This record gives sequence, structure tokens and C-alpha cells, in this order.
Amino acid sequence: MNQKELNEIRRRMAPNKSNIGKIYGCYVNSSKEIVSYLDESLGIMPDLDMEKYLGLFKKALSGSLGKNLIDLVFSTQQVVDSEEHHLLTSLTNSVLKDAGAREQFYQKVVRSLEMEDSNYLILLASDTYDVPYRGKDDEIQADASDTVFKYIICAICPVRDGKPELGYFSGENEFHGYATNQIVAPPELGFMFPAFDDRAANIYNALVYSRNTAQIHHEFIDAVFHTEAPMSADEQKETFKSVLTDSLENSCSYDVVQAVHEQIRQRIEQHKESKNPEPLDITVREVGEILQNSGVPEEQIQTFQEKCGEKFGSGAALNPRNIIDSGKFELVTPQVKIFVDPEYSYLVETKIIDGKKYILIPADEGVEVNSVDVKIRQDEK
Repeated sequence: MNQKELNEIRRRMAPNKSNIGKIYGCYVNSSKEIVSYLDESLGIMPDLDMEKYLGLFKKALSGSLGKNLIDLVFSTQQVVDSEEHHLLTSLTNSVLKDAGAREQFYQKVVRSLEMEDSNYLILLASDTYDVPYRGKDDEIQADASDTVFKYIICAICPVRDGKPELGYFSGENEFHGYATNQIVAPPELGFMFPAFDDRAANIYNALVYSRNTAQIHHEFIDAVFHTEAPMSADEQKETFKSVLTDSLENSCSYDVVQAVHEQIRQRIEQHKESKNPEPLDITVREVGEILQNSGVPEEQIQTFQEKCGEKFGSGAALNPRNIIDSGKFELVTPQVKIFVDPEYSYLVETKIIDGKKYILIPADEGVEVNSVDVKIRQDEK
């Protein structure tokens, strides 16, 4: 799925847009026991409740593609004959009315999911979307639909105790402390099946949501989809950093790292400005070219590319947003931490003066210390 397709489905999570008839689910306690089941008609709910439920499903489609939203791919064999794909297909085709399939799904989740001693709510909804025709001019013609996209969406939300508050009691004309009931938090996990690729159903793919980019719950993905998930965004960043430093060794200088960060940052900015809905990626070979232009020896570039192949897979394309923080440029020593606007990272220099290593930053004007304007005297050398 690309960003435009994702946004098209996200917009359906509104009372006047979706064809969701019922909300199904179950409430699970910290002992992994199903406490109660949910089977509610959306159409007869109070407006506030309806908006809250749809808001939770919309949240399960939020974040960045490749970061919070992970594309999972089923093998052909799984699609043809596998228990996990058959279950998801049964849930979708029955519009979640198959109670046996729902219970089987709940049990899979409950047995596998680790939620750190938290109670949680599993929510399921089914939507049928008459996909409007999009012309060559990118204009949508709502009355020219020729595709029906049937899909299910799941949101798994922690349930936490509310905090004690001070409230007004009108009968007593006084304020007293009171404890709110348990609160359903935004989803920790979720997914949509099948994926919405080229504005049609792709039964070979599912889109999985993880609020925490460092913890994508591999145990849940293995149980429900029985397929290997890619590295989390945080794992990708740490792996890239490790491969870069280990491969380049003494060649991993400030200038080289700054060049890698800046050129990848520029690609991210250009992609953002172009408004291209397709996800941005960068190949290992392209990173190798940046290293080559920065004067890194060929043998170290080759080592870098080989190690990337081992860690990320042969011929893998990397998500630039997962391997650098484009909004931050940070220099750290044991005693000092310096934050630099990434756009001006080129102003920073490293030099050896009288045998000591220094990080130098121009300070001709506008220097502040604890928000106080300061002047650097000419005799301070």
C-alpha cells in the first residue's frame, strides 16, 4: 500500500463514511482470560460511542508506512493452503459473522500476545467499500465504482485504570475526589486484511500496525500470520549504525557520517516535497556511492555492502526514515551533548590543535548561554 491508498481507507473510519455494521471483540485480563465479549451494532450506538470506536480503528491505521505500519507478505503456499490465511479469509468473507472463526482468532491472540500484565480489548470490524473510479486526472468519480473492497480491521487496545480526579457534585454543591473507571487506551497493535493495493484487494498482503516502533510483537505476528516480520524501525537504525561503524573502522570520521546523514536527509526532504505517495527507499549500493564520494576506501565500502546483505538481506532496499533521524543532528562526547539543525551540520568541523581533538562551531553572532546573549571577546583565543 502507498500513502494515498492508506489515506483513502483511513478516511472511511467516520460515521458517515464506513459500512461497518457491527463491532465485535473481547476483553482480556492480565491472566490471559477472556472476561467478556463485545457484539454491538454501530448504527444504534450513541454518537459519542460510535466516534470513539471508529477513532480507535483509525488509530490502528496511523503512523508511517514502513515504521508504524508494516507490510506483511504471505507466500503462495500460505494463500493456497494454510490455517492462518484460511482463518483471516473466513473472517473477511463472513463479515465477521462466523462466531467460531472469531473465537478461534481471539484464542490465537490471547495465547500469543504479551502485553506486560495489562488488561486489553480486542476489537474487530468489517467494512465493504465500493471503490470509486479514479480518472487519469486523479479525480474521483463516486458514481463510477466497479470494484468492491471487503476487508477487516483489528485494534488491540490496553485497558488501564483511570486516575483519581477532583469533580463537582451538583447535589452537594461541593468538589470531591472520585476515581474514573477503566479507560480504553489507543491501540498498541492492529492490522488490516487484505491490503488495499492498486485500490483493490491484495490477499497476499496484510498491513500490521505497531504503536511502539521498537517492539512490534513478533509473537503476535507469528501466531496470527505465521510469517516473518521485518526488523522494527528501531532495529533497522541500530543495525545500520552498527554495520557502518564496524565496516568503516578508522574511516568512520565526522565528515563521512555527516555526508551520509545529509544526503539521505535531502532525499527524504525531496520525496516529501514531491508528494509522491509511494514509499521512499535507498539501496545499499546508493549508500556505497555516498561513502565512495566521501573518500572511504573501496575495500571498506565492499565490507559495508556485504555486512548489509547479511543483516538486511541480499539486495534489500532500506527505508531512509528508519536509518537516520532526519530532524536531528547530534554530537555527543562523555561531557557534552550538542544539537545542530541538520540543515547546518556542514558548519561543524573537527580539528586537532596542539595535539588535542576539537569540535569547532562558528560563533560569529547570536550566541546565547542559558538564554542570555553573550559576546566572544577578541582576546579569547
